[in-house]
Amino acid sequence: MNTTEIKQTPLHAWHVAQGAKMAPFAGFSMPIQYSGIRQEHDAVRARAGLFDVSHMGNFFVRGPGALAFLQNLTTNNVAKLAPGDVHYSALCYPDGGVIDDILVYALKPDEYMVVVNASNIPKDWDWFVQHRDGFDCQLENASESLSILSLQGPESEAILRELAPAYDGSLKTYKCGTLNVAGFDILVGRTGYTGEDGFEFFPKAADTQALWDALVKAGSAHGVLPIGLAARDTLRLESGYSLYGHELTASINPLEAGLGWITDLDKSDFVGRAALAKIREEGPARKMTGIEMTDLAIPREGCEVWHGGRKVGVVTSGTLSPTLGKGIALALVEPAAAVRGADLEVSIRGALKPAKAVPRTFYKRTKPVSTPAAA
Repeated sequence: MNTTEIKQTPLHAWHVAQGAKMAPFAGFSMPIQYSGIRQEHDAVRARAGLFDVSHMGNFFVRGPGALAFLQNLTTNNVAKLAPGDVHYSALCYPDGGVIDDILVYALKPDEYMVVVNASNIPKDWDWFVQHRDGFDCQLENASESLSILSLQGPESEAILRELAPAYDGSLKTYKCGTLNVAGFDILVGRTGYTGEDGFEFFPKAADTQALWDALVKAGSAHGVLPIGLAARDTLRLESGYSLYGHELTASINPLEAGLGWITDLDKSDFVGRAALAKIREEGPARKMTGIEMTDLAIPREGCEVWHGGRKVGVVTSGTLSPTLGKGIALALVEPAAAVRGADLEVSIRGALKPAKAVPRTFYKRTKPVSTPAAA
């Protein structure tokens, strides 16, 4: 019998009171949907949505050796971050397989925060501790003392301004800073996982409910809805974002996953660099591609992908796109099958359905809110 305790975020009672469909996810009881996936998805694309992502982890790295420590463990170049910068990165095993994909927040010259996936908190923390020797830094796992709330959608900044009158609009994409929001001095990042403009808030666990209530109240005039994990998944997939356990795993490296842009092989050595350098030199044996169905069919994770009369790969994530009204997927395939416009077939319920290889970003907002920071 599995006696593993299912954890709860500080907002669990609120989700239940709102009638959210709850289910176990990454060891937590999380809201899957409230009003419905389509309604929630459309709210984020057209107005704004509010996500409880407090199940995710927060590690702090502090001290004179913090930069060197993170340079050794992560694929992206932390030396390029100035205080107030944020970038996307990954942790890799020596063979190049991915331990986790992460966000690194540069808070001060000798202080960083790393946001990790909920399912990987214990594994990532052990990895950090195992590699601390030789580096003059201190580690703190603040995953239980901090929450993460995400406000996403074109109305996000207007809602933030109502709660943070002193905010001057200077927080650009992939930047972070401390703001007074609804009376709380908290770290805020302009990042997200939906393809829309948005903000991530990092309140203390004890302040989470009060901040959430303030965001709900301020967002009511803007049509804000609470958003569950189901719509979070359709939103991220439309935007071509990777999900750990799907597009990234211990057996899928960043170069295969199309994340060469966060893999800086020219910086100082890091765990996995030698293996990744060899893969880059020889060329990845597989590539991640977007797939768009040409018939009305919905690809799902695990569906076989065919090209030229033979199986060439597998779907890693698939759905019916609410925005586009057609089946879309990300798939790991042989390089020839990832050529843009290649004719593919996806095996769905025993039948091969026609599809095309397309860029993985199926949806892009038409008007960027700001110039993204270099990643």
